[in-house]
Amino acid sequence: MIRILIVYHSQTGNTEKMALAVAEGALSIDDTEVILKKAGDATLEDLLDADGLAVGTPENFGYMSGMMKDFFDRTFYPSQQQSERVFRKPYVVFISAGNDGTGALTSIERIALGYKLKKVYNPVISRKRLTEEDLEKCRELGKVLAGGCAAGIY
Repeated sequence: MIRILIVYHSQTGNTEKMALAVAEGALSIDDTEVILKKAGDATLEDLLDADGLAVGTPENFGYMSGMMKDFFDRTFYPSQQQSERVFRKPYVVFISAGNDGTGALTSIERIALGYKLKKVYNPVISRKRLTEEDLEKCRELGKVLAGGCAAGIY
């Protein structure tokens, strides 16, 4: 059984819709379990037990949300005590952006380097208004993450 952790924060509901689409895509892969958690509820154990990680955030002031940053702050140093359980763990990113989303993406990618996570697919950035095309890209994101984990590619 492959376990995909989707950690997200949403204020307007757009990032949550994206998270649900990522979950739908991941669940289309046989023998996949999805753990969908709001950033404030996600724990170190969730991260350590996952085979793959999807991170979703709104863009706030050109950065990830404070709750998403809080998740990283709470799990980073404790995860380093068990670094073999996070080393090269595959991850993907999805962002609901009022502007271009690059600031939020850059901050997440910088933190992921510290964890030594492995980015496995291009991020999905929904700009201004969430569209069905954005949601379809999120489904693909989840499917690629779960499929790659199931096939042993990552």
